[in-house]
Amino acid sequence: MNIGMRAHDIEKRPLPELVEELGNKGVACVQFALAKSLDVPSHHGALSPGFGRHVKNAFDARGIQIAVLGCYFNMIDPDHTERRKGMDRFKEHLRYARDFGCSIVATETGNVHSKMGYTTDNFDEEPFQEVVRSVREMVAEAEKFGVIVGIEAGVNHPVHTVEKMKRLLDAVDSQNLQVVFDPMNLMTLENHQEQEKVFEEAMEAFGHRIAIFHAKDFKVEDGVLSTAPVGTGLMNYDWLFGWLKANKPYINIIMEETVEPYIDDSLAFLKNKYEQA
Repeated sequence: MNIGMRAHDIEKRPLPELVEELGNKGVACVQFALAKSLDVPSHHGALSPGFGRHVKNAFDARGIQIAVLGCYFNMIDPDHTERRKGMDRFKEHLRYARDFGCSIVATETGNVHSKMGYTTDNFDEEPFQEVVRSVREMVAEAEKFGVIVGIEAGVNHPVHTVEKMKRLLDAVDSQNLQVVFDPMNLMTLENHQEQEKVFEEAMEAFGHRIAIFHAKDFKVEDGVLSTAPVGTGLMNYDWLFGWLKANKPYINIIMEETVEPYIDDSLAFLKNKYEQA
């Protein structure tokens, strides 16, 4: 198994202390978002091969793989100056990803409003086409450096369904575009009781393009669906890990949005579920 977590789900601290804490938790891999994990410059132009190797060496010393560089930004921001800033920073991550020992830089598909938040305006056709244009630009850069753009669907983004993810993959048509699959991000009040049907549709549509698996959990209370610490909610990990074990051996499984005091129990839950799958 290859189970880890987002580095920034541990409180921000200096790199040696961060790596020590992650190592003590026994994680095999991390998703690393520089700006969220370390108090070091992270603006566009701050990265270099030397810094990437410095971070990689620290994680290597504890046997931890940097599986994904997180560089989440609003790729369809109506403020084109801010959009360009985010795009340039994402491209910089692509150029230096290999120095971090990593081949994937990940993001979600943004929001039609500069102030991120749920809106059905994201589900119109024009925001989706804006996403296609942005992702094409990102993938063109990734192709130059032999790395991967990882796109994550989410219910509050233009790419919010299995069908929209498949359309994006078809529209961009490059193997340098792969999927960061977060099943919880596809759950709604309307479909969560048939979650296995959603998973089956996803695997049929783009299972072969899943490069990273995000592990979250959810609960439903008073008509509201929300995240829960992994292992305490309704997510069917028996189904998911059964499929992953049979079809994606040793895929990086990154636990998300589970923080202290739940981290150790949730990691143990995932390891146990994977062993039993």
